Amino acid sequence: MADKLETPTLDAEGATLLHAISEHGGYAFVSMATLAAEAGDPRAAEAAREMAWEQLHSGPWHSVLPVWRDAYSMACLHVARLHFSKGELSEALRVLDMGLIMGGSLLRKDLDSAVEKVSAVARDSTVSDQSSDRRLVRHELNQAEVLRSLPIKSLSSKIVVKRPALSLEGFLREYFLSGSPVIISDCMAHWPARTKWNDLDYLKRVAGDRTVPVEVGKNYLCSQWKQELITFSQFLARIEANNCSDNPTYLAQHPLFDQISELRKDICVPDYCFTGGGELRPLNAWFGPAGTVTPLHHDPHHNILAQVVGKKYIRLYSASASEELYPYTETMLKNSSQVDLDNIDETQFPKVHDLEFQDCILEEGEMLYIPPKWWHYVRSLTPSLSVSFWWSDIQN
Repeated sequence: MADKLETPTLDAEGATLLHAISEHGGYAFVSMATLAAEAGDPRAAEAAREMAWEQLHSGPWHSVLPVWRDAYSMACLHVARLHFSKGELSEALRVLDMGLIMGGSLLRKDLDSAVEKVSAVARDSTVSDQSSDRRLVRHELNQAEVLRSLPIKSLSSKIVVKRPALSLEGFLREYFLSGSPVIISDCMAHWPARTKWNDLDYLKRVAGDRTVPVEVGKNYLCSQWKQELITFSQFLARIEANNCSDNPTYLAQHPLFDQISELRKDICVPDYCFTGGGELRPLNAWFGPAGTVTPLHHDPHHNILAQVVGKKYIRLYSASASEELYPYTETMLKNSSQVDLDNIDETQFPKVHDLEFQDCILEEGEMLYIPPKWWHYVRSLTPSLSVSFWWSDIQN
C-alpha cells in the first residue's frame, strides 16, 4: 500500500517524548521505538509496545506515570503504521484502538486521524449487502412477561412524570432547581441514531473492526464479573445470539463517541445539558442484550439518559433515602447499594421494603433526567442502546 499514516504530532514531539521516557528508566523502550521508527522493524515496534504495556500494569492505574501512557500511544502508532503499510487494516485498527483506550493525550490527534484514514480505506474495500434487514430490536414486549422480570412492587406506585417537548424554562423551573426526575419525550426525532442504530449492518459497517472494552457477568458487584477487549463485530454477535445467561456481555459507561467519531455524528447533545452553566462530561454509551442490569447506585452529576434503541425499566430513590439503601462502606463502591432489588433480603435490609420510589419504562426516543445523588436501578427489557449525558452545575 503506497499511502501511509501521517503522524505530525509524533514527528514533532517524538524526540522530546523519548528523552522524557529515558529519564524515567525507559532506555530499552527508547532503543526499540527508535529502531521501529527508523528501520521499520516490526519486532522492535511490538517489543516497545509490550514494554509500555507492562508499565501501564505495574500498579494502580492512578499511579501510572503519564509519560508511559504517551509511550504506549507512540508504540501503537509505530505498530499500526507497519500493519497499514501491509494492508492489514483490521490489525491496524485494533492497535490504534488500544492506543485510544489505554494511551495518553499527547498523541491523541495522531491516533484519531490514523483511525479515520484506516477506517475510510477499510470501508472502501468492503462490499456491503444493502438488501439485508438485521434489526437490533424486532419484537414488541409482552407486558405480563415484563412484570414477572422486574423487582417486587414495580410500576405499582409513583410513575415518573412524562413531559412532551419540555421547554428549557419549564425544565429549569420545575425539575432542575427542585431536583426532581422527569421523562422528556418528543425530543430525539431529529437524531440520525434513532433509525441507524437499530440496523445491525450499519453498526457493523461503521464500527465492526473497532476494539471496545466490555463487561461480562451479571453486574459489577458479582464475583464472576470481568472485563474483556473485543471487536464491535464480536460484541454484536453476542447480542444477536440473544444469550440471556447469567454472564451477558455489556458495553457500559464507555466514552464510545470519543473513540468512534462516526457514531458521535448520529447524536446531539440536548440543550437541557447546559442548564446551570456547568461543564459537560464525556458522553457514555450503554449497549447490551435484554436482561442486562445496572445495580442500584447514584452518580455525582446531573444525568440525562437518552434511550435510542429498545426499552429499559428504571427505578429511582431520592438522595434523601441514602441511609435506608445501605451503601457499601468501601471507597470504590460507596455510591452503590448493598441491596439487590431482584432478590431483596428483608432480614438484612429491613428499611427498604416500605421505602418510596418512582419508576418507569423508558421508551425509545425518550430521555430521563436523573438529578445528582438520586439512586437508580436499570434493567434492559430488550436489546438496548442508550447514551448518558452527565454535566455539573456551576456550584459543583
